[in-house]
Amino acid sequence: MQGVDPAWLPDGAFRPIGTRRTLIRGTGPLVDTVRGEVTEACARFGGAVVQDDPDLVLELTGEDDGGEAFTCGRRDGCTTVTATGARGLLYGFFHVVRLGEAAFLGETEPQHHRPELALRMLDHWDNVAVHPVMGQVERGYAGGSLFWADGRARGDLERVRAYGRLLAACGINAVAVNNVNVHAAEARLLTDRIGEVADIAGALRPYGIRTHLSVTFAAPVVLGGLETADPLATEVREWWAGAAARVYAAIPDFGGFVVKADSEGQPGPFAYGRSHADGANMLAAALAPHGGTVHWRAFVYDHRQDWRDRSTDRARAAYDHFVPLDGEFADNAVLQVKHGPMDFQVREPVSPLIGAMPGTRLAVELQATQEYTGQQRHVCWLGPMWSEVLRCEIAEGSPVGALARGGLVAVSNVGDDLFWTGHPLAQANLYTFGRLAWEPGADPHRILDEWIRLSFGAGPGSGPAAGLRSILDGSWRTYEKYTAPLGVGFMVQPGHHYGPSVDGYEYSPWGTYHFADRDGVGVDRSVASGTGYAGQYAKPWAELYESPETCPDELLLFFHHVSYDHMLKSGKTVIQHIYDTHFEGVAEVEAAREVWGSLVGLVDPARHARVAERFEEQLRSAREWRDQVNSYFFRKSGVPDERGRRIY
Repeated sequence: MQGVDPAWLPDGAFRPIGTRRTLIRGTGPLVDTVRGEVTEACARFGGAVVQDDPDLVLELTGEDDGGEAFTCGRRDGCTTVTATGARGLLYGFFHVVRLGEAAFLGETEPQHHRPELALRMLDHWDNVAVHPVMGQVERGYAGGSLFWADGRARGDLERVRAYGRLLAACGINAVAVNNVNVHAAEARLLTDRIGEVADIAGALRPYGIRTHLSVTFAAPVVLGGLETADPLATEVREWWAGAAARVYAAIPDFGGFVVKADSEGQPGPFAYGRSHADGANMLAAALAPHGGTVHWRAFVYDHRQDWRDRSTDRARAAYDHFVPLDGEFADNAVLQVKHGPMDFQVREPVSPLIGAMPGTRLAVELQATQEYTGQQRHVCWLGPMWSEVLRCEIAEGSPVGALARGGLVAVSNVGDDLFWTGHPLAQANLYTFGRLAWEPGADPHRILDEWIRLSFGAGPGSGPAAGLRSILDGSWRTYEKYTAPLGVGFMVQPGHHYGPSVDGYEYSPWGTYHFADRDGVGVDRSVASGTGYAGQYAKPWAELYESPETCPDELLLFFHHVSYDHMLKSGKTVIQHIYDTHFEGVAEVEAAREVWGSLVGLVDPARHARVAERFEEQLRSAREWRDQVNSYFFRKSGVPDERGRRIY
C-alpha cells in the first residue's frame, strides 16, 4: 500500500480495532486474512490479539459453509462478530471498521447482516496489450491497467492485493479482469496464458474476490483451430468443455465467463443461425460441472442504422432480441442488462427488459467509470441515479434491486493512477456501488456520509464533511444541467465521448439521435405515432411515458418530439429550460470549486491539489457545454433567452 492513496481505508479507520484486545476464532485462508488485518492494526495502535478477556471477538462458528452473512452485537463490554462462513467473517470485520468507535459503545442486540445480492461484481475493460485505438483501458479514466503491463500480467501484484482489500471493504466479491471487447492478446488468456490469470486470482483470493474472464465467442476458431464456433456443434461444445476444465485446474475458485456477442462487431451465435440462448447455454454447460456462471451481455443492437429511418430505434433492441427467449436460458446463465435501454447516459429510463423476463436470471449493469458523465475529470457522484434505478418498481411492484437475481455489475472506474480513480472524489462512486450491491434499498446519502468519514476522517458537521457533502450531493444533477437536457442524451464528441458536440452522432449509424429541427427536439417513442418503444413497458409505465402530458419532464425528450414552446410541468418552456439549466449548471460548478478551495489545509495536500486541478477542467468544460448547447438551440429555434443572458 505504500505510495498509493488508500482510498476509503486510511490508517485511522483501523484505530478503534487496533487499540482493542481481540480474540479471533476459526481457521482457513480468509480467517488468516482477518487475523493479519487485526494484527497489523494492533501493531500500529497498541492493541493485542489475545486468547481471553477480549474487547472484540471475531468468530467463525463451525466449518466454513461459504456464506457471506454475519451477526454483530455488543454485550458486557465486548463486541462480537460471528459468521458461519469465512467470507461473512471478513465482511463482519470490515463492518466493525466502518462503525469505528461506535462499534465499542453501549450495548446492542445482535443484528444479522446478509447481502441481498449474491454477486456484486466489477467488470474491468482492461487490455493486456495496449490497443492502437482503445489504449490500455477502454473507457478507463484512471491511468493504465491494475492487472496488465507491457503485454503481460504485472509481476508485482501487491497493488492488486490492496485492490482486493478495498473491494472487500465495501462488499464486492467478483472481478472480471479483461475487456469485454476481446482482442487477440486477451483471447489467449483462456488457454496458454491462463497462468497469468491464475496469478491475479491468487492476489485477489485472500479477500474473497472470485476472478472472471471475458472470452470471445469465436475462441474455438481463433484458439482451437476449428472451422466453426456453432454452439450446437459437438466439436465446439467439447472444445469449450475442455477449455473450462483447464481453467478450473489452474483456478479452482474461478467465477466464470463474461461474453459480449453479436454486438458492435463481436462474433456471436447469429453467424450460425442460432439464438443467444443457444450461445449462452453452450458456455453454461461447459462451466456447470465446476460451479461457474456465464454472464451474457444483452447489449445487442444494430450499430449500422440508417439515420434517415425513424422506424428503427436502438432503445428497442435488447427487449426485442431477448424477451422471446425468456425461460430458455440455463440456470447458470445470467443475462447482463444495462440499467437503461441506451448506453449509460446521464438520464435514461430503466430498461423495460429488466421487468419483462421473469424466467431468466438477470444481472443489472451500471457504469462506475464515467464515460458519459465527465470521465472522472468532473465531479459526478452517481449514487442517487443508481438508487433511483434500483428502487424503481419496474414490474408488478418489484424493484429493480429485487429483480437482479443474477447480481449487480459495474464497469470499473479504477486504474493504476496514484489515486486509484484518477479523480479522488470518484472513489465515492466505487464505494457507493459496492454498498448498494450489498443493500440495493440503502439510502445513498447515508453511504456518502460513510465514505466521507472513512476517506477523510471527517465526522458529520465537521468542516471537511459539510464541504465534501455539498460538493458531491447534487453533482449528478449539476452535470445533467450543463450537458444533455430532458433525457435527450448523446450530445458528445464522437469516439472519445468527452465534451459537447450536439450533432456529433446525429447523422451516424449508431442510432443515437435527437432529431432537433427548427420546430422542436426529441425522439417520438410513443406507440401512437413513434417507434413503439413506450409500449415495451408494463402498466403503469407504458401509460405514463406514452403521452407528453404525463411523461416526467426529465425524460420528455427521450420519449417525445415536442416544440420549443412546449410547457413543462415546471412551468417553463422547453427552450427556456435548456437555457436556464445550462447557466445554472455552470454556476453550480463555480460554487463547488469555491467550496473545495476553502478546504485547503483540511485535506491532504496532494489530494487537494489533484481535485483542484480537475475542477479547473470541469469548469472549462461546463462553460463549453453551456455555450455550445445554448447557441445551438438558439440558432435552431430563433427563440431568445427571456432573461437576456449572452448566447453566442
